[in-house]
Amino acid sequence: MLRKILFTLIAGLSITTAHAQITNDDSLVYIIPIKKMIEPALLYVIRRGIDEATRSNADAIILHMDTTGGRVDSAVAIVGAIGHSTIPIYTFIEKEAISAGAMIALSTPSIYMKPGSVIGDITPISMGLTGGVQDMPEAEKEKMTSYVAAHVRSAAEQGGHDVELAEAMVRRDIEYKSGDTIISKSGNVLTLTNTEAEQLTGEEQKPLLSKGTVENIDEMLEKVGLANAQKKTLEVTSSEKVARLIAGIAPILMMLGLGGLWLEFKTPGFGIFGIAGIFCLILFFFGHHIAGLAGMEDLLLFVLGVTLLAIELFVIPGFGVLGFSGLLLIFISFISAMSERLPGSWRPVSFDVETFSLPMLKVLLAFIGSFALVALAGKFLPKTKVFQSITLDTVLEEMDENTNLLGMEGSAHSDLRPSGTAYFGERKIDVVTHGEYIQENQSIRIVEVHGNRIIVEKVSNG
Repeated sequence: MLRKILFTLIAGLSITTAHAQITNDDSLVYIIPIKKMIEPALLYVIRRGIDEATRSNADAIILHMDTTGGRVDSAVAIVGAIGHSTIPIYTFIEKEAISAGAMIALSTPSIYMKPGSVIGDITPISMGLTGGVQDMPEAEKEKMTSYVAAHVRSAAEQGGHDVELAEAMVRRDIEYKSGDTIISKSGNVLTLTNTEAEQLTGEEQKPLLSKGTVENIDEMLEKVGLANAQKKTLEVTSSEKVARLIAGIAPILMMLGLGGLWLEFKTPGFGIFGIAGIFCLILFFFGHHIAGLAGMEDLLLFVLGVTLLAIELFVIPGFGVLGFSGLLLIFISFISAMSERLPGSWRPVSFDVETFSLPMLKVLLAFIGSFALVALAGKFLPKTKVFQSITLDTVLEEMDENTNLLGMEGSAHSDLRPSGTAYFGERKIDVVTHGEYIQENQSIRIVEVHGNRIIVEKVSNG
């Protein structure tokens, strides 16, 4: 009798414990929608989703896919982000995974498809300015096809899928078959329905591509052992759409920002160049911060770099260690703000060639562009009436009298950076150099006179 009572208690306790495990399942699944076009805004969402899932110790990430494709560069970046994830990522194809969408799906080990869905056709196309498909020369077309095929094979290797099947989705001239069964004839780009994708092939009778056909994500979660998991769906926010626009014009913002600050350093007071430069740089860091790339450390690096550069320009004559260090910190802050971050609490920068080379190229272009902008501004802006009204407060009003000043020597009343004031005898005159820095009290000579614009140069001690 005692044994029966003990058995009943143990059985009841086991049932209660099992029920508690089922009802209190704390598994978490992040669902990231991939709908419509593949574009940079989606890349930001996926990065954010992977990062949040990692921080929340999620059990899985599901890409809820229905897309006809989009930009190849965005798809390549998304594949890279998926490869860095430490959390299992699944793909559920609701209707279509075409072109760039198929590339992304191939990078995930487990693909599930809804009845009537399709996957494939990754043939690259070139879009014209009006939005239509434009023809390309044969050599250029082959170059693009080869590029896309390489990335598709790489995505398939990442997901553990057949690379020949993946390449058959790109090239028309490939005949793909499993054993003696022809899956796709030569002349056709491979596109699979859900039933074709899940067919068993080879001696081991493995699914061709899809793990199975399911009606919805809940049914898929049952198959992967996460039936009672909590689901969280990410959505594209309006701020991420803004981030997409800002990221697209990042080199221009950097160029205008750096050029504006440099011109502000070279003109007295604080005016339009400084305001425009700071505004452009705030937009740059703000947009990349929204995108989940730039952090406060990047902004602090930039501010420190600008501070060192200002000290070098205003406190220490010439250009040395502080100036070089400032430029280096600014350079690093820009690259770091645009580089992909690995998910996790520390979120270090990814130094993969595919994700690191593009930010570096953009920063190099921005620096070159800013130097060109400053050179052009230094050559043409001082000749404009608007610039002269902003930077010069001319004391002399008579043009003929200004012409008589040519060749006169005097001393700089203030530092010329490159404009400032100088004394020639008893007269105080606003002057400007050809761009070089001249210290206060340095001997100078007037070498050019263009109306109210007096140009001077330093007189050597000899």
